[in-house]
Amino acid sequence: MKLVFCGTPEFAVPTLEAVIAAGHEVALVVTQPDRAAGRGMELQVPAVKQAALARGLEVVQPEKIKNNVEFRGRLEEIRPDAILVVAYGRIIPQWMLELPRFGNINLHGSLLPKYRGAAPIQWAVASGEILTGVTTMRLDAGLDTGDMLLAQVCPVGLEETAEDVYGCLAPIGAELMVKTLERLDAGTICPEVQDHSMATLAPILKREDGLVDFSRTAKEIYDRWRGFQPWPGAHTTLRGKKLIVGKMHMAKGAGEAGVLIVDGDVLKVGCGNGSLLVLDEVQMEGKKRMSAAEFLRGYQVKSGERLGL
Repeated sequence: MKLVFCGTPEFAVPTLEAVIAAGHEVALVVTQPDRAAGRGMELQVPAVKQAALARGLEVVQPEKIKNNVEFRGRLEEIRPDAILVVAYGRIIPQWMLELPRFGNINLHGSLLPKYRGAAPIQWAVASGEILTGVTTMRLDAGLDTGDMLLAQVCPVGLEETAEDVYGCLAPIGAELMVKTLERLDAGTICPEVQDHSMATLAPILKREDGLVDFSRTAKEIYDRWRGFQPWPGAHTTLRGKKLIVGKMHMAKGAGEAGVLIVDGDVLKVGCGNGSLLVLDEVQMEGKKRMSAAEFLRGYQVKSGERLGL
């Protein structure tokens, strides 16, 4: 097929590489503009752009696409059989949805209709799912509401973070997209309408999602910490200052929600329903990340102190 590929982060790169390896022609790669990021505000080049240029592919980075006459003209000139959309980060306008004969095929990082939205992998892990997966779907005007094409399940380990699951789903999704294109071309896919009553949302993550609510159980807090890696992570306050929890694990025992228990070099905190977490690595605002043992020695933390104040 002749394809246009829309994608931005590292997650999309395996799919781009897989469709090229399968013999498809990628006539154009569309990705987000380079943006300044990080403490030094250095210009960051999208992973998809780097991969595309390394393969000699034409890349465009439109700031806007809905009413972009030049961009629309370029796509109409290409007349792609399909437009592939993998973590592109833009809403696809109606004119673009209607352009290719096979439509706009999206690789979504969940088993639809669960976890529709911008952060499906993170929210699946944060919600304690033990199974997730990827779905190829034909985009429509709604938010991840289009007809499903194929899906592939992936187990989620009890200690895996969202970053780990990204690493699992990216190659699985790449294979699934290649299979989807094969079956679309052969006419052997029966698109399946989503059961909208089963839908759940996975909205874009916000900094406040990382704020730990110690009325939740230790399992819920731990799952949210796993899901919100690398950002927004997990943070609370101690002695009026922000405390980032870099690493944690669940423990047996009981405690009062938000109250610290110092057990030798081990730092524990009570959670909802009398459950308990061990804080393995922490970082006080403006300081370096350190082990709990280092933290206890440096800050003279005592049992009975409360987090979240």
